[in-house]
Amino acid sequence: MQNVTFSHYQTYKPNPFTANERRDVTLLYGGLTWKHETLIRGVLENLGYKAEALPNVSRRDLDTGKELIDVGACCPTIFTTGNLVNLMKDKVANQGVEEVAKKFVFLTAGACGPCRFGQYHQSYSMALDSIGLKEFRMLLLAQDQLFQASVGDGLEINLSLSLGLIWAILVADLLTDLEYMTRPYELNPGETDQVLKESIDHMYRIFREKPVQSNQWRALTWHLFTDHFVRALREVHAKWTAIEVDRLQVRPKVKITGEFWLQTHEGDGNYNIKRWLEREGAEVIPPPVAVWLDYLFHPVISELEHRNDKGRSAFLRKKTLAAVERIYRVTYNRLRKALGYLPNELPDQMELKKLAEPFFHFELRGGEGHMLIGKALHAYHHKKAHMICELSPYGCMPNTMSVGAMANVLGRYPELLYAPIEIKGDAEVHALSRCQMILAEAKQRAKQEFDNALRASNTSPSAIRAHERSHPKLRQATFRVPHLGHAGTSTNYALTLAQRFGNA
Repeated sequence: MQNVTFSHYQTYKPNPFTANERRDVTLLYGGLTWKHETLIRGVLENLGYKAEALPNVSRRDLDTGKELIDVGACCPTIFTTGNLVNLMKDKVANQGVEEVAKKFVFLTAGACGPCRFGQYHQSYSMALDSIGLKEFRMLLLAQDQLFQASVGDGLEINLSLSLGLIWAILVADLLTDLEYMTRPYELNPGETDQVLKESIDHMYRIFREKPVQSNQWRALTWHLFTDHFVRALREVHAKWTAIEVDRLQVRPKVKITGEFWLQTHEGDGNYNIKRWLEREGAEVIPPPVAVWLDYLFHPVISELEHRNDKGRSAFLRKKTLAAVERIYRVTYNRLRKALGYLPNELPDQMELKKLAEPFFHFELRGGEGHMLIGKALHAYHHKKAHMICELSPYGCMPNTMSVGAMANVLGRYPELLYAPIEIKGDAEVHALSRCQMILAEAKQRAKQEFDNALRASNTSPSAIRAHERSHPKLRQATFRVPHLGHAGTSTNYALTLAQRFGNA
């Protein structure tokens, strides 16, 4: 009988990445939009790292991922694995296996809980091994800790890096808001995209050339009190003033929610659904990464409260975390102010928790947890959107829980327009046709809302056009339309002009 030998499973353990290698090794990263990744590159280069963002995912990456990893993997894992492997194949073809393993390190994120996000790096490792890159190094950045002790000191996690990355994410979020609230109404097609590119290039230089602080406390105080980013955003605001818009184009507002990667992504990974919605006549409300960062404060605060620890140490930790969250929100609003308060405010996390509580317990974590329910109800009650589009990956357990809970929500609030779209990567026609049916109802509501507002304010489109001719600033992209209790931009705009100039 033939002897069979077995080898025990060993978790992925990369070779060390040391400080001496920084000048020669390129840090690869990805998973956000090109705007976020460009500003992140500025932060990394400012600190002396070589950095390169992965290309945006494509259908080719989906096909590669399906070939190389577990068929039960969720949609983002398949896309991101194929994306990394295809890039590495190209680099190996040009430089060879040994050189690529030596000259590149991949930074990836991870987490624990019910989401398979925590196993992404294992899929990457298996796929890279299959193309001969067993020695390729990946550094796993977890939500609650950094598995860095055994992989060298090449990546120095300090306040300069952490705060720089947070500020880059906040700025990219704000510019993304500007992009999506402007492009549907632009008079010159393509102008918004051009100004956006100029703005991101400008902010990339601002992050790359910012002063490097000598110690942690200086880094903290500098980021909190500097006008470096505020001045730059004011310059960006001036660029957007040149864009002329027509806000009398009645468009339904569609709020995007769902699994973090899918809702953030802009490309083939979610069927380009944001651009598709714009082509179908909608205005999209993109999900800021900043809301996720804000959410991460609260599980820690809740854990401290559950301990029922009355000691001084626990009290100080809770107060410190609450103070840090307030500073975070103040910082976001300070940057918003530099852009004329045009980007959307961050929702209050305690309100999201309260709204979701009857339907989804806040301690059921994984993915976005209760926020998916809370954000949908927040948009409904505050009339921020006509429709919710929730993007769920095929095989994602946390999102399956959310979609199930939304059935109860819709029973309580049947007027809430909700489109749960399951993303498989290769079922585009089915997914978009389902979204299109609900979007048709949202269009009708937006038009009815606008017509009712015109009648109630005794005004008309012709009267509004007359005001615009007399006041050209009204057609600038940087004219701020306040929220007057209606979801539609056109409705709020018409009511604002009726109040400002009197009834027609």
